[in-house]
Amino acid sequence: MRTRVRGWRWRRNTLRRRCDVVEAWTVLAVAVLLCVVAPLAGAAAGLYAHDRGAADAAAQRAARHQVRATVTGDPAASPPSVPTGRGHPYRAEVRWTEPGKGVRTTWTRVPAGTRPGDPVEVWVDSRGHGVGAPPAGTAVLQRAVAVGAGVAACVGGVVFLGHAVSRRIALRHRLAEWEREWARTGPRWTQPRT
Repeated sequence: MRTRVRGWRWRRNTLRRRCDVVEAWTVLAVAVLLCVVAPLAGAAAGLYAHDRGAADAAAQRAARHQVRATVTGDPAASPPSVPTGRGHPYRAEVRWTEPGKGVRTTWTRVPAGTRPGDPVEVWVDSRGHGVGAPPAGTAVLQRAVAVGAGVAACVGGVVFLGHAVSRRIALRHRLAEWEREWARTGPRWTQPRT
């Protein structure tokens, strides 16, 4: 029957080798890195991504404005554009009147089922080109959470990879130590007794 002794690498005993002590400290370092450093790195990256995303969204809101336009082209006649996940898979020509600049037209994404003459809300930049809506607060938050989780997972992966490499090195050193010990004590065990 096998008995497991916990913490034997930390106690003083004659069977403990230097590589056992190094391995024990490595396990402690890995635990601290996984429980403290990885979440902190993820939180810091998430906060940075949130601040950056909020600043970018504010800059986009300042540079873009929403207008009520009328669809002039037939969206069904144009091929579907790349889906954006926001329910605007078709492009169509729209027209609106801007105070001081007159009637303007541009091509932009419109919701499916829109027909010529339907009113739509579109976002345009300062030059009058159709652009996407600036990201909302939930989109910025979702991106920040994804960045934070990704960074924490990457840090955890690097820690696990480093731990695997250090375990491999410790195993090599342990086997080399055992080989040296056996070379020293093996002949005494294998010699015939008289």
